[in-house]
Formats: sequence, structure tokens, C-alpha cells
Amino acid sequence: MEYSSLSVLLVEDHGFQRRLGLRLLADLGVGTVLEAAEGFEALDLLRGLPKPPDVVLVDLDMPGMDGVEFIGLIAQHKLAPAIAVVSAMDAALLHSVQVMAQASGLRVLGSVEKPLSPDKLQRVLGLLDSTVGAVAAADPDVDVSLEQIREALDAGSIVPHFQPQAEFGNGKIVCVEALARWIQPGGQILYPTNFMPLIEANGLIDALTTRMLVDSCAWRKRWADEGLRVRVAVNVSAHNLTGPQVADHYEQVVRSHGMRPDDLVLEITEGAVMSDTARGLAMLARLRLKGFGLSVDDFGTGYSSLSQLSQIPFTELKIDRGFVHRAPEQPRKLAMIETSLDLARKLGLKVVAEGIETMEEWQLLAQLGCDYAQGFLISQAVPGERLQEAIGHWRQTRH
Repeated sequence: MEYSSLSVLLVEDHGFQRRLGLRLLADLGVGTVLEAAEGFEALDLLRGLPKPPDVVLVDLDMPGMDGVEFIGLIAQHKLAPAIAVVSAMDAALLHSVQVMAQASGLRVLGSVEKPLSPDKLQRVLGLLDSTVGAVAAADPDVDVSLEQIREALDAGSIVPHFQPQAEFGNGKIVCVEALARWIQPGGQILYPTNFMPLIEANGLIDALTTRMLVDSCAWRKRWADEGLRVRVAVNVSAHNLTGPQVADHYEQVVRSHGMRPDDLVLEITEGAVMSDTARGLAMLARLRLKGFGLSVDDFGTGYSSLSQLSQIPFTELKIDRGFVHRAPEQPRKLAMIETSLDLARKLGLKVVAEGIETMEEWQLLAQLGCDYAQGFLISQAVPGERLQEAIGHWRQTRH
């Protein structure tokens, strides 16, 4: 990548380590190299800049304001888009800080172990050019109203884009997940983080889910006519599971498009299931009776995973991308994945690993016996008319 266009802030209290880092960054050809000896100084510097640096390299163990508090303030005040942690501290602590930063909306490029070296800095800065560590955060410059959302639903402006899932054994695309995207008049795409909270808070989630189902079924029929047969996965919220006619309605939508319920997977988030009551459990049981596949989404991120798996007739488990990202080099994540796979095998569930972005992650999950992969390594979510093209590109990369 072109380091000359990069702007990097190094926050390090140890004088020798800071000077070493500055020299290495300059030797790599980084265009703008900034420095600060501690958190308060760094915050003042960031607030005075006309444009945020591309990445902040921050030590954790600093006097006055430690790196954890400093990262939290960067996220809160949107002072930089990306960080990397520079530290020689315990791997478990580094992992916790990275998860915290990502949950706050920052892009986390990873950690750089001290002492710094050209190779270590090249590795972490090189990730700025990739999708690794990227998060689909809400666009702070977009302010949408409830009325605009209603109009978008009525006009069909909120549509599904589809992200393929590939079989680890042979790379074949077997399913696509429908992900809601709001297409603006000028072509800008808004992600669910911009509109989903208002939709759920104002009773519009049924309208959105129905739109995703109808459009997904229509696209699946079109793909089948073109010779492509895949299952479709659609996300379902807890708010969808309260009406008595939900299961019948979903079946009617599917069959009206010439599909069977077993052509569809309904993805239920752990938090959604946990917060529901017996009515929601009964609804899920009815959906399964009708033949729909049921997937527990983002497994491992909720609070009662084992309880839910014992109560609900799931057919599939999705390992959250947070566990997959950089798992080959983080033993704790690897342990979580191995445990999830072992549990799924004993319960007779298929497993989808989300967030597969590198060949190292693909190879690891394949060796561990995971069933399906989903992530940017295969394809990002694309409009229905581009799915065949995306699958074709994936097939070419496999040969």
C-alpha cells in the first residue's frame, strides 16, 4: 500500500519506545507521523487536527490516562476511524480491549507486540487496505425520520442484498443470507444500524420482515429459473414472534412463490430468543413443524446460549464473526470455536462460521470440521442481480 498518504498517531509514554516507533514509521514512508506521550496530550492533539489520522497506535499501560480509557474517548467523540494496540501485556487483556473498541464502533486493526519492528508495523498498517476488522457502523451524517422509513417501506426502497455461504468441503455456494439495505435516491446505501432501531421501536418490524421474505423468495425463483438453486436465510426479530398467525403467514408467503418452507432458514438472534416468552417458543416450534430451518445467530454473544439450545428446535448454529476474526493467532477464540463445533456436532446442528475474511481463517475452520463459511473472503452482500457474478468470481478464486 502507499504509506506516503497515511497519517498515523503514536501514543506511547516510554520515550525510547516512542522514538523507535516514530523512526520505524518514517522509514516505512508514512506521510504524516504524529506523537503524544500520554492520553490527555493525545486528546488535545486529536481535537486540534483539521482531519483525523488514519490510525492511532496506542499503548495500554500509560500514566494519568490508561489506554483503555483513551480508546473509549476516541470512540465516544469519533476522533479517529481506526486503532491498533501496542503492548506487551497479556493476550486475554489485549483481546478484551479490542472487543470493547469494536463494540464502540472503532475499526480495530489488531495488536502490535513490543518491541516494535518494521514487519509488525507493515502487517498492521497493511490491514487498512483490506476489509479485515471493518465494522458496519451507523453513518453519523445521516439522520432519518420515522416518516421517511415508512415511505421507504411503502416504496420498496429497503431491499435485501445477499451474502453467499460456501460449503467448506468443496466451496459450493449452498445458501445466501438476505441483509436489509436502504437504497437512497442518489444511490447511497444505508445499513440497518441507521434505521433498525426506529423500525423496532415503532412497530414496523413485521412490515420489514415481510418485505425481506417476499423479495428473497422472488429472487430465489428467478435464480432457480437461471439454473442456480440455493437456500435463503432471512433474519427474524423477537418482535416478529408475538402474533398468532406468524407461522402461517410465513408459510403462505413462501408457497405463493413456489417455494417450500425447507428452502428457507430463519435466523434468530440469541438476545431475541432470550427475551421472549412461551409464546415465542411456541411460534418457533410451529415454524419448525412447517419445515422452516431455524438458525441461532451470533452464537456465543448472548447470555443463555445453552438454555436456548436445549429448548428450541434449532437446525443450525452461526458462530459470531467476533470469534472468527484472527482466530488462528488467538488461543481463546480458537477454544470458543472448538467448543461450539463440538457442541453442535453432539446436538446434530450444522454450523456456519461468519466473518471469514482470510485464507488462514478459512483453512482453520475447515480443519476443525465446520460446515459452512460466510464472509468477505467469499463475497460481500450484493444485490440480487449481481449474485451470479459474485458466485462466479468466488469460483474463479477457488481454482
